[in-house]
Amino acid sequence: MVVCWLLSLATLIGCQAKDSLGPAVTPSKKYIDPIVRLDPAMDDLIPVGAVIEKVVGGFEFTEGPVWLPSADNRLFFSDIPGNKLYSWSATSGLTTVLDPVVEPEHATSSHMIGSNGLAISPAGKLILCEHGNRRVSQLELNGDRTTLASHYLGQRLNSPNDIVFHSSGAAFFTDPPYGLEHGDQDPVKELTHNSVYRLDPNGTLIRLTSAQSRPNGLAFSPDERTLFVSNSGWPEDALLMRYPVLDDLSLGEGTLFFDTAPLIGQKYTGTPDGLKLDQSGNIYTTGPGGILILDPEGRHLGTIKTDEVAANLGWGDDGSTLYITANTSLYKIKTHAVGLNYRKK
Repeated sequence: MVVCWLLSLATLIGCQAKDSLGPAVTPSKKYIDPIVRLDPAMDDLIPVGAVIEKVVGGFEFTEGPVWLPSADNRLFFSDIPGNKLYSWSATSGLTTVLDPVVEPEHATSSHMIGSNGLAISPAGKLILCEHGNRRVSQLELNGDRTTLASHYLGQRLNSPNDIVFHSSGAAFFTDPPYGLEHGDQDPVKELTHNSVYRLDPNGTLIRLTSAQSRPNGLAFSPDERTLFVSNSGWPEDALLMRYPVLDDLSLGEGTLFFDTAPLIGQKYTGTPDGLKLDQSGNIYTTGPGGILILDPEGRHLGTIKTDEVAANLGWGDDGSTLYITANTSLYKIKTHAVGLNYRKK
């Protein structure tokens, strides 16, 4: 059942997570640069002397960080196999928002059934990509949830993964089979494709492309004329694609933006998953070794090294703090950049 919920976007009523998850960890006094600096431009984005702070740990697999200032300056994030939705703030610590996210008896799979990617709608409501319920939902002010998308042409979605909003109010989301225990071969999989969709404000669901094997994270360029979509295939399809966004909000033909496969090896693990942009159009994507930072032309400027495999990231605080969900923990690092579409209120 739901243990805690949002009574309003301004006031969060919740239960505090158990102490076993631990307090925030104070960074070590001995400084080890967590940044691979391949280009002098990195110093303009990540301060020299920057430290990655472990905010809280003890989870199973974290995902989907999104900042909501109107809810007491909280960061919301998912624990997918833990089947819980959390929030965290510097003043109140960790709060359990939903437990469980998906009732196990209602899920069509026992594998990774919780929420994954999260977003804030233009109306300021929290949007969830739910693996177990295989839907995109909206968390209502009274704690109830409304299904926004669950089927395409009568067939159930695979497991919505990540979502981003266009200024028109349309939501773009990815639908790989990661929430299905046997992936593409799972007997409950109804769709023959793994796709990127557009959900229009009137509820119409449009399939935009099925060209990628494992579409995952996605984000718009500052002018919204380009949609970046990561692909989490291993290892040959570990790449970022770039699609032109046409005037009718359909997508043109995709082209390769950056291939991370050459970076994968014994030293670096991880594939492109979640991604975000800053206001200058630089791309921050999870990948081999941590968070790869690319300039708008696809030049690899450097990498924020993480001790755990990074899954996703989001801007918070004043817009210049990058929060990172990495396997069992939530981390943060202060930057010189300001996040694109960061909500100040």
